[in-house]
Amino acid sequence: MSLNINSILIHGGIDGDEVTGAVNVPIYQTSTFKQDGIGEDRGWEYSRTGNPTRAALEKLIADLEQGKYGLAFASGLAAITTVLSIFETGDKLIVSDNIYGGTFRVLDKVFKRFGITYESVNTSDEELVASKLTDDVKAVYIETPANPLLTITDIAKVSEIAHAKGKLVIVDNTFLTPYLQRPLTLGADIVLHSGTKYLGGHSDVVSGFAVVNDDKLAEQLYFLQNAMGGVLGPQDSFLMIRGIKTLGVRMDRHVSNAVKVAEWLNNKEEISKVYYPGLKTAEGYEVNKRQADGPGAMISFELKEGYDARLFFKSLKLVTLAESLGGVESLVCHPATMTHAAIPKEIRDKVGITEGLIRLSVGIEDADDIISDIEAAIEESKVKG
Repeated sequence: MSLNINSILIHGGIDGDEVTGAVNVPIYQTSTFKQDGIGEDRGWEYSRTGNPTRAALEKLIADLEQGKYGLAFASGLAAITTVLSIFETGDKLIVSDNIYGGTFRVLDKVFKRFGITYESVNTSDEELVASKLTDDVKAVYIETPANPLLTITDIAKVSEIAHAKGKLVIVDNTFLTPYLQRPLTLGADIVLHSGTKYLGGHSDVVSGFAVVNDDKLAEQLYFLQNAMGGVLGPQDSFLMIRGIKTLGVRMDRHVSNAVKVAEWLNNKEEISKVYYPGLKTAEGYEVNKRQADGPGAMISFELKEGYDARLFFKSLKLVTLAESLGGVESLVCHPATMTHAAIPKEIRDKVGITEGLIRLSVGIEDADDIISDIEAAIEESKVKG
């Protein structure tokens, strides 16, 4: 039976428990499994290698991304680190020029030490991407929408360009989730998620995912997942399955709220710039509309001169100043000193991650309450005198 995504969210992967009839996948809280003899296991040996609760979640994320193989990790960065470990000394990656600071940090401070290099490029410029695909480049790593400037990259076009030269395409799909965007269907080879964000959705579990279609890539990643050991535990796997069941209804509310907030911000005279792919004036509006089912719920904006961002943060009452995003509650952060602090200032300034940039993760509270809180904080942030 072919199901639509809202049904797959609830019944995808491994649905319930055939042994007992439980409607939820049980939490197999065990580190090891009894074997009936030497070389005679029942499909499970050791929970780092495989656990039934995690396996159900991995099948679910694969189904949602329309992929064949899903892998669950202890964090988004554990997933990223495992995927980057398929590369070897001398390999190079082309990377979107505004990406999550943690991704930049692991590339710049860890993998560069092993001779795996990168070049930051505006991946929304397909001609520029094509010009950078030298022999040593093995992959193009994309965030779309990118974090935190919401830059949109055409996944299908970049995939076509990269594949013509034998390069892999890796897409971080955290901001839109498979509910709104499915990069594998657009030509990507590997999809990554910080499941901590929208997939979990309640700011109560840390997790990460990778999804692929290719058998050889899957074999490499399963080997690395087991060898490196950054796996998701059964309790957190259960929580992720539970969170994913409500992804559709949450994302619908997130997006409707975000559109309302972004349009309001875009008409505020105190705001100098709004970054949101749902605005018709946004540079990537048409591309995002073509490749995704919605613009997501992440907004970045800048206050005009004469307004103090630090006073703005201190004045918020409903919206919470915190790291992370994608929870049911609205969260706001200062990328330059929080999520992207690992990126050197000269690079931040070059791509537009300024000291005045504010990133807002729009929650599912009443949209008018979110707007009222932001409006009051903007008024309080006006520099006196």
